[in-house]
Amino acid sequence: MIVSTTPTLTTKTAADQGVTLALLGDLFGPASERPFALRLWDGTVEGPDHEPRFTLVLNRPGALRRMLLPPTDLALGEAYLRDDFDVEGDLERATELSDVLAARLRSPALLARLARRLRKLPADDAPGKAGAPGRLRGRLHSRKRDAAAVRSHYDVGNEFYALWLDERMVYSCAYFETGEEDIHAAQEAKLDLICRKLRLAPGESLLDIGCGWGSLVLHAAGRYGVRATGITLSERQATLARARIAEAGLADRCRVEVRDYRDLPREAVFDKVVSVGMFEHVGRARLPTYFSQAYRLTHPGGLFLNHGIVTLSSRPTPLRMLERPLSRRTSFIQRYVFPDGELVPPADVLRLAEAAGFETRDLESLREHYALTLRRWVERLEEHYVEAARMAGETTYRVWRLYMSGSARAFATARIGVIQTLFSRNDGAGLGKLPLTRNDVYQL
Repeated sequence: MIVSTTPTLTTKTAADQGVTLALLGDLFGPASERPFALRLWDGTVEGPDHEPRFTLVLNRPGALRRMLLPPTDLALGEAYLRDDFDVEGDLERATELSDVLAARLRSPALLARLARRLRKLPADDAPGKAGAPGRLRGRLHSRKRDAAAVRSHYDVGNEFYALWLDERMVYSCAYFETGEEDIHAAQEAKLDLICRKLRLAPGESLLDIGCGWGSLVLHAAGRYGVRATGITLSERQATLARARIAEAGLADRCRVEVRDYRDLPREAVFDKVVSVGMFEHVGRARLPTYFSQAYRLTHPGGLFLNHGIVTLSSRPTPLRMLERPLSRRTSFIQRYVFPDGELVPPADVLRLAEAAGFETRDLESLREHYALTLRRWVERLEEHYVEAARMAGETTYRVWRLYMSGSARAFATARIGVIQTLFSRNDGAGLGKLPLTRNDVYQL
């Protein structure tokens, strides 16, 4: 179905419209069979014969050209940030189109034909480049560069994150028993799951590497009676965490420092150590140092829990078919979200941790839980669109909406995962301090 709301079109507009519709037909098939509706800059509307899952809005004649030339996720993402196009409705479902694009673009003949048609569309009708963050400088994963990378993400503003995170401001995968829980209950359940896996006991010392806004140290100190230390590279996170600790009356048992994990003093040793959503920022080449430092910080007989995102397959994925994995030049995530971040397979996590001296005691995948978490975050972000755009700007709102929607689908389709791995640093006799079963973790 095609409906035009404009009675007359200029010759140029009609030509641009014709090229655009032909391109969309090549890419996604007849309009009546597509899963989405289409609205063009001139008011033209195309819709399928059924209820569309979302509406793709092309706001300018040159939108498709800038979305697909070059065929990288960075070009597509920047076109969205620039408002060349928008998605009304479920953005996660819209990211499914990347699979279709990847399949279509395997054909060199079709790719050449599409490139010729795309070049017929205007290249100069956009308002300008998207507001990209500044490039990081210095040696990759040096202390200075790592601090800059973390701050580029987390210093967007505490108020921005508070709009769509849970009431404790936990910025990592939640834990769902039924899938029906709200984000507040699911995040509390995740914090408690971690504490139970670590078998925290009153009076023990706990180190949280990459503590964010202090949610876990507060929970562990308040509910389990431990002495908790958190470290972060973000001064804004630390400031809010300290205020929350003071408000909770836990300053005698909690503290948060702005410190690199590599710079903790030699005498610093803890009964239990935890790292949640941090090791993805370490870098593949630095992971041996990361696990060796975690081992040194863990008291003999103690436990270390590492919670982080992993890559699940070396098979080509839709985005990898179009570009080298995690290329710093063509990856939207690298450019706008997590600069210098790198994912490794679960096997590498175990191998490197054991090479540092740990024994692997337990591993749990929470992949489906992260898809549920991200969907709740996106819903809450979209509900607070006006406030989010006012606080952080339209571009930042779009970056977070796009990256979280795309990530939800990546978790749901097993392209990436998240694992909680419990390691023990055994004492001199080779003995760990764990019960024979997991009953104490899962039977409350």
